Amino acid sequence: MSSLWGRLLRDLRNPLFLQGYALMANTVITGTLGLGYWLLASKFYSPEEFGRGQAVITAMRLFASLTALGFVGALARFLPVAGRRTPGLILRGYGLAAATGGTAALGFLLTLPMWGRTYSVLEGFGPGLFFLASVLVWSTFTLQDVVLTGLRRATWVPLNNLVFGVVKMGLLVALAGALPDGGIFVSWMVPTALALLPVNMLIFGVVVPRHMKSVEGAVEPPSLRQIGRFLAGDFPGTLSILAIVYLVPVVIATQVGEATFGRFSMAHTLASMIELLAMNMAVSLTVEGSFDRSQLALRCRQALRRGLMIVTPIVVVAIVGAPLILRIFGSDFAEEGTLLLRLMSLAVLPRVLIEVYLSSLRAQSHARRLATVQIGLAALVLVSTVALFPFAGVNAVGYGLLFSELLVALLVFGNLRKILKYGETGQPAVTQGSPGAA
Repeated sequence: MSSLWGRLLRDLRNPLFLQGYALMANTVITGTLGLGYWLLASKFYSPEEFGRGQAVITAMRLFASLTALGFVGALARFLPVAGRRTPGLILRGYGLAAATGGTAALGFLLTLPMWGRTYSVLEGFGPGLFFLASVLVWSTFTLQDVVLTGLRRATWVPLNNLVFGVVKMGLLVALAGALPDGGIFVSWMVPTALALLPVNMLIFGVVVPRHMKSVEGAVEPPSLRQIGRFLAGDFPGTLSILAIVYLVPVVIATQVGEATFGRFSMAHTLASMIELLAMNMAVSLTVEGSFDRSQLALRCRQALRRGLMIVTPIVVVAIVGAPLILRIFGSDFAEEGTLLLRLMSLAVLPRVLIEVYLSSLRAQSHARRLATVQIGLAALVLVSTVALFPFAGVNAVGYGLLFSELLVALLVFGNLRKILKYGETGQPAVTQGSPGAA
């Protein structure tokens, strides 16, 4: 026990592990509170409202993330070395994410009849305006955590989401009687909006000034051309991955009833939380690899080992305990979601390899190769899911993910092995603006 504690203390002195563990702790906190939130929703709201709330939140997150998720890789890559351009880079990210998400959401609202009965709850000026405002709020909320991580302050992220999750649960219960139709969506978004002001005061008032002072003169800030060139390769790939995370559930919502979607979405949400754990260490790898590329091979090996060490037992528990976990929400959830949760959980193991490889490409600014892998993975998932849906129903999502991620992991393994074995170890660190920077 003492050796384990000593190892943990040593890990926390390593920025890669400190950031990665903070993000993993955030995933555990948000996952636990998320389970509690949806458990309360299943008890206080009707099955139809439960499914409707899941569907509307999923659509909102889809549009809010159109550009926000596209900036995740760029912010993690360039914020560590942005220097005096740090505030401008953050504000541009916020602005572009809000503008793109708002435009897409407006198009969605104008074509609402095409999206099925589930989304008819958004008809009318009031509900539509609230949905549009929610997309703008969530796009900024999404990037806050990335900004804190890119500035090596990921330890603030779990605290932010702990407060957000607790307030969200309290409001959910409070609105159950007053707002039985729509209470889930409202309880989700009001705490989100309230969180924007204090968190951004922390970012721009404390974290950014300290970061700029700590790197002053140590790096040459990236030019807009360098960032644009990176985004040209990374954004299309990230947008395609967005299709896996959010578009697939939205499409499923148009094909099944509200109650069925609610049961599908619970299994999908739980598995996505496990997948997020696999991505946490990878995001930290991008940040640390950007600070010092000479340590990239070592950092990749460390991230891969820790990622598999932490994720594998969780995957085993999810596979074995899937029926019991889902039965907390009701027997119907366990009956319809067990196989999906098992398939998606198993797919997380090859995803660890893929995420470490993608993060190493981001740290090296290999944008074209990054886009190729991401677009290829998304295409495989979407095609296989659509092809299997008539035969497997909602479980087609699990089969599609497992097949696609296994195949992509096998295809990139050779290149990942070269990075793990050779990387750039022994070469001098490369900073933005130097001749070796991509």
